[in-house]
Amino acid sequence: MRISEMNWMQVEAYLTRDDRAVLPLGSTEQHAYLSLAVDNILAERIAVEAAQPLGVPVFPVVSYGITPYFGAFPGSVSLRVETYLRVVHDILDSLAGSGFKRILIVNGHGGNSPTQGYVGEWLADHPGVRVKFHNWWNAPQVWATVQAVDPIASHASWMENFPWTRLTDVDMPAMQKPMADLNVLRQVAPSAVRAALGDGNYGGLYQRSDVDMLTIWQVGVAETRALLTDGWA
Repeated sequence: MRISEMNWMQVEAYLTRDDRAVLPLGSTEQHAYLSLAVDNILAERIAVEAAQPLGVPVFPVVSYGITPYFGAFPGSVSLRVETYLRVVHDILDSLAGSGFKRILIVNGHGGNSPTQGYVGEWLADHPGVRVKFHNWWNAPQVWATVQAVDPIASHASWMENFPWTRLTDVDMPAMQKPMADLNVLRQVAPSAVRAALGDGNYGGLYQRSDVDMLTIWQVGVAETRALLTDGWA
């Protein structure tokens, strides 16, 4: 359930019987012909669908992430690493202070990866809390399913093109874009990243069938839900 559908008294009652919560992390950044909010939409939606049958509350997605390389694409918003980690730190402090002791972070943006290491540092100061960090899109089962469908999958390509990340009245190119050289992209300024990428897709088809996409999605929901039910120390 979404925390937005609860009041504080309901949360207090929930915490008498359970101490789990989900925190989705996203980003507002270019995704070629898809929504700028792809990472937010996917992280929050998969968290909600995974947690709903268990009655575990899902907090609103942290909608801005670490994405300086897309600074030349209008609408992309980036936080500094230091700023971002401070935000996550304060959120985790607040959740733990409320009584949530088992927290699943569902991350939808690769640029937020510094958070994974930082969580270990935060946990050292909070020995009574458990936190799992989950990159839902490249978790073992999801990534194996993606590779089985089409191994040429990347940022803003078909693998992020779900019915809920598409925009109405926007036509997708009917082609397979050559893969960009990611090693080069990591070494250049945002203006050069835009020049190299053009529309923003890193490479691959722009769209596959909804059958393929829903297959991947169902695997992602199940893999995320399993983290909520199993393996808490």
